[in-house]
Amino acid sequence: MRISIDARGINLYNGTGIGTYTENLVKELLNIDRENDFTLFWTGKNYEEYKKDNCNIVFTSSKHGSFYENYYFPNFLKNNNIDLHHIPQNGMGLCNNYDTNSVVTIHDLIPYVLPETTGRGYLERFLRTMPTIIDKSKGILTVSEYSKRDILKFFNHIPEDKVYVTPLAANSNFKPLDKNICKETIQKRFNFSKDYILYIGGFSSRKNAKDLILSFDKIYKDLNKPYVLLLAGAVKDEGKKLVDLSKTLNSCEDIIFTGFIEDALLPTLYNGAEAFIYPSLYEGFGLPPLEAMCCKTPVITSKATSIPEVTGDSCILINPLNRLELEESLVNLLNDDDLKDKLSKKGYERSLLFSWKNTAIKTLEAYKKIYTS
Repeated sequence: MRISIDARGINLYNGTGIGTYTENLVKELLNIDRENDFTLFWTGKNYEEYKKDNCNIVFTSSKHGSFYENYYFPNFLKNNNIDLHHIPQNGMGLCNNYDTNSVVTIHDLIPYVLPETTGRGYLERFLRTMPTIIDKSKGILTVSEYSKRDILKFFNHIPEDKVYVTPLAANSNFKPLDKNICKETIQKRFNFSKDYILYIGGFSSRKNAKDLILSFDKIYKDLNKPYVLLLAGAVKDEGKKLVDLSKTLNSCEDIIFTGFIEDALLPTLYNGAEAFIYPSLYEGFGLPPLEAMCCKTPVITSKATSIPEVTGDSCILINPLNRLELEESLVNLLNDDDLKDKLSKKGYERSLLFSWKNTAIKTLEAYKKIYTS
């Protein structure tokens, strides 16, 4: 097959889930597939490692996206006899001019399920274009069985065998490191001396960080030793409201917002933590708990949506709408070193089931079925 991939997201969405997915998928596809020829539509730099015998890179501008999506790409696909064109960023960019078989990755349907947690511009575009994307694509990839069920629920006219599940993975730099060294590095960086529990994942209301903060404030005096709640990530919009909230609480001195964290520091953050807490209300896949599991950090997370597909029984699963469950789980885990040790081992063993190579293998299998169907 001659396969093209809209790889612009590797740079345009760098640091986001879509950017990470596109980067890792493309790298692994080029490494494992010697039968098919690939064309990457590219924007920006950092393309050297994608130069391979089975790969042609076509450069585009970071501007004038609608021109490329509506005119340049369709004509290129037709003139170069492309068999399959893959759009990884929720199908955004698929237009009515494509004659080529198109594959889209739809990561989740959050704008349909929780529209109040989505920015207005993105929400309007998503709701306007998604029905066309669903209908015009020959095949749909998604990241979990839960997301597949959502797609089939909201678009119940499409056949089930049009949707293929290709689970995500954590990057290889998420691995066990020396816990004490990592903890000391983070303590020095953010100027505190206690052990810490960690949250990473953004501050949209669907991430439920507010309930984590309130739960910590309720139980922090019930712990056998003092802890800091470390909330990592850029603080804006909803995050600023949480900072203001934390200042009103009795535990305010033990709640720290780190601000932006560079990717290189994330494995250190996970490894140094006594536990990772992720009470999200909705996830298409739920990558942060898997990253923590890769680092042998015990996890408390939601039993909602797709997350149990990732964690299995290797974590403490709570109802994210029941704050009492979260409070009790925090106390039970943090006051029990044996339980922490047990979950760190079980989580790590579970994490070994996921790899970007496996994602690429399942994607190739889907490509072949979609092309020949």
